[in-house]
Amino acid sequence: MTIPTDPETGEFHRAPNRFAERITADGRDGWPVEPGRYRLVVSRACPWASRALVVRRLLGLESVLSVAVADPIQDERSWRFTLDPGGVDPVLGIRYLHEAYAKADPDYDGGISVPAIVDVPSGKLVTNDYPQITLDLSTEWTAHHREGAPQLYPEELREEIDEVNRGVYADVNAAVYEAGFASKQAAYENAYDRLFARLDELSKRLENQRYLVGDTITEADIRLFTTLVRFDAVYHGHFKCNRDKLTELPVLWAYARDLFQTPGFGDTVDFDHIKRHYYQVHEQINPTRIVPKGPDLSLWATPHGREALGGRPFGDGTPPGPPPGEESLPPQW
Repeated sequence: MTIPTDPETGEFHRAPNRFAERITADGRDGWPVEPGRYRLVVSRACPWASRALVVRRLLGLESVLSVAVADPIQDERSWRFTLDPGGVDPVLGIRYLHEAYAKADPDYDGGISVPAIVDVPSGKLVTNDYPQITLDLSTEWTAHHREGAPQLYPEELREEIDEVNRGVYADVNAAVYEAGFASKQAAYENAYDRLFARLDELSKRLENQRYLVGDTITEADIRLFTTLVRFDAVYHGHFKCNRDKLTELPVLWAYARDLFQTPGFGDTVDFDHIKRHYYQVHEQINPTRIVPKGPDLSLWATPHGREALGGRPFGDGTPPGPPPGEESLPPQW
């Protein structure tokens, strides 16, 4: 995998999402919400895709929006479906995600990213706009939410959620990549400093409140969680984000364990996929492609004590049931 950085500054900048049409209740972009029509393509290794998996689980959309899980190891032709029999996605009938991108735009020659939502009848990619995908699952797919689904993006808290998300995106979600992919010392140190300054700020915010915004789980918690859950396994060593491990940041470590142990979070996390993807795909960073044995994943099951802060994880709703059998993950420790 070639990592593009600015030759002068050494900075890594994530490419914008090229396909940003939306699937809405009224179909105003030409893509109406319809059960069974679309397929969510993910890699369990990818934090951006993991957001969509968590939201889909919490809202109970498994039966109306199917999921395709790509192999965590990409090749030069993009995300591939080698986990499926014959190396073909059984619903879309394709071997590589780039085939759905090409059906949407035959001239497209940019990156192939997940999460992606594909229109099953046409085989065309609809969207790879990962920030909007999860918001639309919360606000446009409401007719198909399970009974007791939580409000992950409540209207009265959206302004605050958006503000928190902007900081978390710039200085946590994106900063770990900007540190890890930097090709010059100054670019790396800038990302590193922003990352840990923001983590310190978030620790203070969460010291006396259980969740980031309000007293329930929201989109803000989901976006932070998917970076935190990968921190010690890959970002601390592989991306050189090594001032502290997550396990050495008491508030954030307890907060992350609280979410991990909440139905819909930890049951979507595949540490095997995460570690193999980062250490085997990023050959510029890890040319030996050796995958570390650690860290001790059983620590994620230890008590966190965050219940003492109160809060209602699902608000007036209820936790989701167990994941569908075909989506259940094997024990990871």
